[in-house]
Amino acid sequence: MKLITREELRDKLIMGEAPTLVEALAEKYWLDSHLPGAIQMDYSEVAQKAHEFLPEKNAEIVVYCASADCQNSSKAARTLEDLGYTNVREYCEGKQNWLEAGLPVVGGMN
Repeated sequence: MKLITREELRDKLIMGEAPTLVEALAEKYWLDSHLPGAIQMDYSEVAQKAHEFLPEKNAEIVVYCASADCQNSSKAARTLEDLGYTNVREYCEGKQNWLEAGLPVVGGMN
């Protein structure tokens, strides 16, 4: 599985080259705050929901969760790869790392 750094992801968002962002946490955490444009898909729901929310198996997808200690993004990314998605990357430092850098989120923690 390939990783993506905060800087790479931020630059993609700034340049308008945003990948499909997937927050692999429960909906309540996504509602609290999420990276701009991110969709919510708890890691445990990826196998059931991926075909509906991620129809393009070659599209660039970046999965993240709460922090480097959280394993949800790794589990979700592995599931996507198992389902045949070919361009999955993980932002393993997650939302905590994004917020610590003062980068924008959507929701209550701005």
